[in-house]
Amino acid sequence: MNKDDFVKYFQNLSLHKDNVISKEAIELVMQYYSDYKKEKLPVIWLETNDSGDNNISFMNTTYPYLDRVFTEMIDLLYSNTFMAAQGKDALDILNNTAKYYAGKFTLVVEGAIPIKDQGLYNVIAVTEQQPLTALKVVTWLGGLAKYVVAIGTCASFGGPSGARPNLTGSMGVKDVLKRQVVNVSGCPVNPDWFVGTLAHLILYGMPDLDELGRPKLFYGFTIHRHCQRRSYFDRNQFALKLGDIECMFSLGCMGPRTGADCPYRLWVNHVNWPVKANTPCIGCTNADFPDGSTPFFTPMPEKSPQE
Repeated sequence: MNKDDFVKYFQNLSLHKDNVISKEAIELVMQYYSDYKKEKLPVIWLETNDSGDNNISFMNTTYPYLDRVFTEMIDLLYSNTFMAAQGKDALDILNNTAKYYAGKFTLVVEGAIPIKDQGLYNVIAVTEQQPLTALKVVTWLGGLAKYVVAIGTCASFGGPSGARPNLTGSMGVKDVLKRQVVNVSGCPVNPDWFVGTLAHLILYGMPDLDELGRPKLFYGFTIHRHCQRRSYFDRNQFALKLGDIECMFSLGCMGPRTGADCPYRLWVNHVNWPVKANTPCIGCTNADFPDGSTPFFTPMPEKSPQE
């Protein structure tokens, strides 16, 4: 499968049997490794200033299950969330990995980067010499990585961690590194978006990105375009309260300005998504989330302006 077919397949997911991205991705990756005698994608994963929701969502990947992503797609060399090693042993692994795989590894960052007070509001580890802040470690590893992937809206744009009044000065990874970052935004991220991005990096390298640095194959169209309630919007039929079947633009839905494929990608083993569950889209993939989406149940033209 060439790159164009890969993108087309995943953008037309709803037309395919089983409605899953990861099954096809893992089979392509395994064939690629077999044909070209490639090693698995080396990954260093750092969790910084966030709620931990993205790694939990990622662990809900349905096919392949989490173990197959780790054993057949990526070589997770360091993760301050997933790894068993602690203390000096963990830091030795990090230092050795960064040195040995310099220019080859993919840096995955989950969470925003606080920069106020030299970044002391998020510390990855404490050594005898100094605290290792997220700012210091991400800057160091970001200069060595082949690819940098920001998983979740906090890592991509600041997100809830950088919401006003943003006392810690938290910001997205791209604003710290000043280099190309693949932003896989969402609060939390859909596991398919992340697994699919990793598959693209393995098979074809950098995916085509939108103006916010997000892979177009997942964020290329708005929620509104494919929403199952779009016909109500077109007829000016709007819900009066949660639970009504009409369009929820009147209840604060951010679908018209939110890029994501939730209406047909779905969540939780591909069975549901917010609008199907009778709650408006809150625009969690947007660069100005959550400030640009609040108050959540206020119509979009009446929401609070950015400061």
